Amino acid sequence: MCRHLGYLGPPRTLGSLIFEGEYSLEHQSYAPRMTQGNLLNADGFGAGWYHRDRPVRFRRARPIWADPSFREIADVMETTCAVAAIRSATVGFPVDESCAQPFRTGAGSDGAQGDDPGPGRLFSHNGKVEGFAGIEGKLRELAGDLARIPDARAPVDSALLFALAARLWREGGTLGGALAEVVRTVTALAPGRYNLLAADGAALAATTWGDCLFVRQRPRTGRGERRFEEVWISSEPLDEDPDWRPVPDRSLVTADLMSGVRITPL
Repeated sequence: MCRHLGYLGPPRTLGSLIFEGEYSLEHQSYAPRMTQGNLLNADGFGAGWYHRDRPVRFRRARPIWADPSFREIADVMETTCAVAAIRSATVGFPVDESCAQPFRTGAGSDGAQGDDPGPGRLFSHNGKVEGFAGIEGKLRELAGDLARIPDARAPVDSALLFALAARLWREGGTLGGALAEVVRTVTALAPGRYNLLAADGAALAATTWGDCLFVRQRPRTGRGERRFEEVWISSEPLDEDPDWRPVPDRSLVTADLMSGVRITPL
């Protein structure tokens, strides 16, 4: 059921984030270890990263292993913050590039300027809304005019969860607070799996609701303003590093390089 990861730390290439490790995100596209109900995540992929504080994306409606051009680009593109995802399409939703995540809003996003006055944000949903057709109208009502921004119009359930988060961010919600509110809102309407992930260039946030998630953080060595060197959030551990920690189900994760990872119940 899809896989995603978030990274915050010193500059690293997208290639190192996505392709390195015994159980890299690319590996999870054809051999996930902890996914539910599917053997492949081959219905598209996307990577979002920050360039001069602007969220930039590369998305395709094909398996990540079938795009050697992306691998070439990824090996030279560096960033300090990224969100990447691979997709297993839920039955009833198309295999289309517009459905590949991460979605984005604000800070120069296509057509979304002014919708979100804060920093550009990246968003990914790993899961599904059960009985989406029955609550689609209610989600559109809750998202308001944010349901019309480009990524919110994608023909997939995740798009309206993103629109609701974007509305909450526009209204002043924090990165993680908005994700938590989305989960509380949608779970009151329909069961499902709601592992959300977001970044704003300086912090990461994620939720667990029905699927697995792991975190890893590395303390900064020596003196310096930042207390942590890097933070990772991933659906599955990318390697055998013992520093990977599972996140309890129904939790909110918030992380930055000053405070590291913080986990609270939803």
